[in-house]
Amino acid sequence: MAKKIKKEPLDLDSVRASIDELDTSIQALINERARLAQEVGKAKSGAARAADYYRPEREAQVLRNALSRNQGPLSDEEVVRLFREIMSSCLAQQEPLKIGYLGPEGTFTQSAVSKFFGHSVRSMPLMSIDEVFQEVESGAADFGIVPVENSTEGTVNHTVDRFLISPLKICGEVELRVEQHLMGNFEGLGEVRRVCAHAQSLAQCRGWLGEYLPDVERVAVSSNAEGARRARDEQGTAAIAGATAADVYDLKILVANIEDRPDNTTRFLVIGRDLLASSGEDKTSVLISAADTDSPGALYRLLEPLARHGISMTRIESRPSQRKKWHYVFFMDLDGHASDPALSQALAELEEQASLFRILGSYPKAVM
Repeated sequence: MAKKIKKEPLDLDSVRASIDELDTSIQALINERARLAQEVGKAKSGAARAADYYRPEREAQVLRNALSRNQGPLSDEEVVRLFREIMSSCLAQQEPLKIGYLGPEGTFTQSAVSKFFGHSVRSMPLMSIDEVFQEVESGAADFGIVPVENSTEGTVNHTVDRFLISPLKICGEVELRVEQHLMGNFEGLGEVRRVCAHAQSLAQCRGWLGEYLPDVERVAVSSNAEGARRARDEQGTAAIAGATAADVYDLKILVANIEDRPDNTTRFLVIGRDLLASSGEDKTSVLISAADTDSPGALYRLLEPLARHGISMTRIESRPSQRKKWHYVFFMDLDGHASDPALSQALAELEEQASLFRILGSYPKAVM
């Protein structure tokens, strides 16, 4: 019979001492990184705004490098989150970025701000998509974040339409897994008399609501945060919102993840005033219209240069041009940066035959 090898007990004091040593080294390295970031700021001493120091394309490169090095046990998501917060804190040593977003506090757009910029920024909740654009255009905000599409409910048309009249550029994108929770100040579902939420959230949870709360009134409000506020203040009212809203409005999550589709995801755009250099893995958004959208083959002629130059189009939307009746413009997302040779040539050919052509931005693809 084989003799059992006695396992030595773990020396917790030794492990904790090693952790303390690592913590000391990590803290010293983070502070050294912050000092180097300050040196970058001094090299850009002519820059007048925090936005002049911040380069989304460089940040995307740093995050991709961190992912390529990751060997666990931390997940890729955790590694990205930690590096974002480190970069956010280092940048804030110079001046915190001012970020406008579709508020009020507790919305999914606020969560998108934290995911993209980290928490060391000055978040500015605004009451409409128009206001977000206006604050960035005026310089009151360095960047803005607005929703553009949801995997269940489709395009946010107001965001798309705003690019028809705005000079702003797209500087980045954020994909946020949308987890809808039923919340309120109740002990059970039997006390719920009405559910308040944004119309899109109600639509994304209609199957669950129909099965578990079929006779409860559904009230569409301006935002999920407004629904959470009403749930806090009104007897018998529950809300559908994200976990951030539960924290902000001090509500209990009664049932988590009531969305009908588990892959429910919203894509947000980061808007700013400048075009970006290439990060190496980019996407380009363009606004384009044919001179005569009624003629046979008009859309084909617009798109043909993309196929000929091997450019992948990942999204296309048509919207009324607001110039004349039944005239449409197309919003397209293309793989690559506008400075890439193949895409640059294709865009030049598109511009030649288009009555309206504008590059809305070349920006890094979402990292996680």
